[in-house]
Amino acid sequence: MLRFIKDNMATIDGIEIYPIISLLIFFTVFSIAIYWTMKVDKKKIDVLEQMPLSED
Repeated sequence: MLRFIKDNMATIDGIEIYPIISLLIFFTVFSIAIYWTMKVDKKKIDVLEQMPLSED
């Protein structure tokens, strides 16, 4: 099954750009998440931390 998919993917022109694009999207989202966690206010983290435990 994997061989069938691999053979079909090899015949598509320009397919080699998709792994690069997906890596760039992943790295961008990961970097933004790390930046946000470093810069967010401690009070905001406390509020988010208590959300699952609140009654309302």
